[in-house]
Amino acid sequence: MIERKGYRCFDLKDGYADLDLGKTMAELIQYVNDAIEVMMMMERGRIMMKFADLVDKHVEELAVLDTIDAGKLFSMGKERDIPGAAHTLRYYAGAADKIHGETLKMSRELQAYTLREPIGVVGHIIPWNFPSTMFFLKVSPALAAGCTMIVKPAEQTPLSALYYAHLAKLAGIPDGVLNVITGFGPTAGAAICSHMDIDKVSFTGSTEVGRKVMQAAATSNLKSVSLELGGKSPLIIFDDADVDKAVDLALLGILYNKAKLLLQSFTYIQTSSRVYVQEGIYDEFVKKSVEKAKTWVVGDPFDPSVKQGPQVDKKQFEKILSYIEHGKREGATLLTGGKPSGEKGYYIEPTIFTDVKEDMLIGKDEIFGPVMSLMKFKTVKEAIERANKTRYGLAAGIVTKDLDLANTVSRSIRAGVIWINCYFAFDRDCPFGGYKMSGFGRDNGLHALENYLQVKSVVTPIYNSPWL
Repeated sequence: MIERKGYRCFDLKDGYADLDLGKTMAELIQYVNDAIEVMMMMERGRIMMKFADLVDKHVEELAVLDTIDAGKLFSMGKERDIPGAAHTLRYYAGAADKIHGETLKMSRELQAYTLREPIGVVGHIIPWNFPSTMFFLKVSPALAAGCTMIVKPAEQTPLSALYYAHLAKLAGIPDGVLNVITGFGPTAGAAICSHMDIDKVSFTGSTEVGRKVMQAAATSNLKSVSLELGGKSPLIIFDDADVDKAVDLALLGILYNKAKLLLQSFTYIQTSSRVYVQEGIYDEFVKKSVEKAKTWVVGDPFDPSVKQGPQVDKKQFEKILSYIEHGKREGATLLTGGKPSGEKGYYIEPTIFTDVKEDMLIGKDEIFGPVMSLMKFKTVKEAIERANKTRYGLAAGIVTKDLDLANTVSRSIRAGVIWINCYFAFDRDCPFGGYKMSGFGRDNGLHALENYLQVKSVVTPIYNSPWL
């Protein structure tokens, strides 16, 4: 165990083969259990508020760390990601003293109530696409609920998580409550999922790894699991839509253009990589989409004129390019992009395909890159059927001026969130999570607290009561 200014981490990247991982993880769990002390709920909220203030004071350093690690646009991190993370922490700080049970109306001579108790020790395993956002999306409700936790950031993006652990110490979070370990999924992640003294795992990542998380939980102590997994989200654009607005939303969905700032192409896993356009406006939509995609500036994420940074690493870079090659081989038509941008680094041009079918790899697999598949449809029924023709169900978008149509389609698509005439309309008060193989459990909103609480019923008899 390495101790650095109040945070504790394991360096599994170097020499993990010589490390007695089981013993070391057991020592960490004992440390976390020893740290569980019941603080007044208001005190938890106060410390979390101080933690958020410290994040605000170090916005620039934290944005630099995420840019270095993940290739995120520095301007976006400084203006949105890091301040947004602090706001999330404050949101749940306000919830810390508002966790209530219920008084139950019993049918016999009994009185009963429920307690909402912390689930215990939580293991958070977070991805590389939004290091700061995902850190606080998991940590904040768990802290508010009164849990202790171990956070494993993605091996590609550990720096900001370690800095947040340092700030947590400065804020007054007791030793052992918030711990960060670095390492790889098959070692550090697997140890968290299989450890008998971890009570809960919250995981965001691929569906394939999500299966392994559930298997490890089942074969260990049947720990509770919540998963946000893959997505292949549809965006359905109807004939009555404003074409220019629809183009902007479609490109926003795959490239995340917000307030004239473009976050790098891998963003959240619910990107609108399947865009269905009704036949009446299809040709105009295709033309304008290609024109606009060609204007994106791809390059150095520290350059304020750049709209799209690099992919996170060589593996992801090569994976995206291989999907593009699959699309061409399977008969899709490449309209723009499709190759690396520049001679150095892991940059990829914004890529648009047409003539895509749902059974093509680019039509059914989560690519997690700047690759859009455009498809034409005729009827509302066809659009709904094709949108649902996926094993995923994370998010979907609808663009139409017809409220009745929007309501009908939104109730017909099996996905955890439906955006009507908008996209990436996230808010910390709005729960987010998936259907089908996109996982279960919800982040954001007060629903996220449910991930980290147990319900206990307390029952006592009533004697000689005049009423029940």
